[in-house]
Amino acid sequence: MASLPRLIYTGLLLLLLPLINRRLERERLNALSARQRAGHVSPSELPVIWAHCASVGEVLAAEPLLRELQQQHPDKQLVVTTMTATGAAQVRQRLPEARHYLLPLDLPWNTDRFVATLKPVLGIIFETELWPNLIHSCQQAKVPLVIANGRLSEKAFRRYRRIRPLVREALQAVRCVAAKAQEDGNRFVALGLPTDRMEVSGSIKYDLQVPADLSRWAADLRSGWGTTRPVWIAASTHEGEDELLLQAHQQLLKHQPDTLLLLVPRHPQRFDQVAEQVAAQGFSYSRRSLQQPVTSQTQVYLGDTLGELLLLYAAADLAFVAGSLVPIGGHNLLEPAAVGVPVITGPHLNNFTEIAGLLRQAGALKEVADAAALPEALLQLWRDAEARQHQVQAGLQVVDANRGALKKQRRMIEQLLAEQDALADKARTEHS
Repeated sequence: MASLPRLIYTGLLLLLLPLINRRLERERLNALSARQRAGHVSPSELPVIWAHCASVGEVLAAEPLLRELQQQHPDKQLVVTTMTATGAAQVRQRLPEARHYLLPLDLPWNTDRFVATLKPVLGIIFETELWPNLIHSCQQAKVPLVIANGRLSEKAFRRYRRIRPLVREALQAVRCVAAKAQEDGNRFVALGLPTDRMEVSGSIKYDLQVPADLSRWAADLRSGWGTTRPVWIAASTHEGEDELLLQAHQQLLKHQPDTLLLLVPRHPQRFDQVAEQVAAQGFSYSRRSLQQPVTSQTQVYLGDTLGELLLLYAAADLAFVAGSLVPIGGHNLLEPAAVGVPVITGPHLNNFTEIAGLLRQAGALKEVADAAALPEALLQLWRDAEARQHQVQAGLQVVDANRGALKKQRRMIEQLLAEQDALADKARTEHS
């Protein structure tokens, strides 16, 4: 029988269902999307390792770990769920041998159906997403759950604390949390996770794997733009930021008329909208998705493709990581640092407090208070080659010094898989 907190939670979800379905329609993939949201998936002949990555960022962070699990366990089927269509696209591109489904809506009959059909031997939830009914369905089916790369910002913690009885029940059903930092782990414990189930492993985002040919691909791309012109990237932008960044670019053009901005919106649903915004502000621009050439007259290059952010970072001189001029909380600061590009950000970094702190302490992060300060910050770095090189080297050192979380989290997962295999062997022996 459902607990009172879950009954209330489920009732509220049902009341909000029309609004939720309208929102989920934006993440529709195909005719099967609605069935997947209802928990209808295909059974697997092989034992299933199920991993959930909310969207693009989680898929990119999880990719090295999931690849290793695929290599080490060819006798098991990797199934990856996402909340978003963009996350789905990344799974299919980066993990083609994995099955992908959209995560079922967190109603008990959906989640029971999903777990009963898939029968995972292990579930791995990346970062934060705590879906009470899904976690309960896994508990009832004796599916051990791991929260990998566990992240819980102060903002998320305050939000979850308002529904602590519901969250506590969910966390009591989780076998272990591999927290990316001590402060994240402390917040999980404060919400109800037993202390002995928390381990601080560091962030697997430091274990980002940069393709060996990336610098050559970036140089080839850059050669078509003009190797001497200044190029900066504004990456993972949100609504409300694009206009500010384009205004900053207008100011830059007054000082350096040949400057090129690589503008990369976070969500593909906004690609056309941002293109219209760029045109409305009078910029000469090209769209990467249309393979339009970048000429000496091009002022903005719209990065409206998926899976190319590292390449575009590597092709730029300076990188502004967005989601930080508006109260989103920032995005992954380690990607530009790992490819050797100086990192600039705005003031809103609550999603990356620990990473920002390490980069800041090393002198690898330049922060601006608002968009008005951005043009001068970019100009200062372009004029000071020594400062640029210091940021590059400091960023690379921070990334290298903090690698290792991948190995720790894989060890934790391997231990649980070994326990599950032993239980399966015992069950087969008893029935033979």
